[in-house]
Amino acid sequence: MNLRRSIKPGRKQLSLAFTLAEAMISIAVAAISIGGILYGFILFGQRAEWSTCSTAAQLMAMRRLEQTRAARWDPLCYNPTNVNGVDDVVPANFPVVITNLDIPLIGTNTVRATNTTTITLVYTNLKMVRVDCVWSVLSRGPFTNTVITYRAPDQ
Repeated sequence: MNLRRSIKPGRKQLSLAFTLAEAMISIAVAAISIGGILYGFILFGQRAEWSTCSTAAQLMAMRRLEQTRAARWDPLCYNPTNVNGVDDVVPANFPVVITNLDIPLIGTNTVRATNTTTITLVYTNLKMVRVDCVWSVLSRGPFTNTVITYRAPDQ
C-alpha cells in the first residue's frame, strides 16, 4: 500500500484550473441567460394579460351590439303615441356603461371598461350602430375595441 502521492504538484496541475477571466466570463454569460429567461417570462405574462383583456373588451362590445340588435324598430307598427311606429334603437336607450371586464379575478386585478354606444341615422330606414369599449391595463392605454354594424327596421 502506497500512502504517498504518486503525482507531484507541478506545472501540469496548474494548467488544469480555470483562470479568473474565464470564470468571470462564464458567470456573465450565465447571468445574461438567466436575465433573458426571466425577462421573457415577464413579457409573456404581460402579453397574455393584455390579450385576455382585449378579448374580454371585444366580447363586452359585442354584447352591447347584440342588445341594440335586439331592440325593437318597426316603423309600420301601430303606436298611438308615435306616428312613426315603434323605435327603441335610439341613443337614450343605450347610455354609457362603466363596468369591470369579464376576466378571472385573483386579488384586486379588476380592469374597468367604458362602453359607449353611438347610433346614427344614415338614411330613412338605415341606422349605423357603433359600440366603443375603452379600457387600460398595466398602466398602459387607453385601448379601444370598436364594433360597427348597420341596422334596418324589423331585423
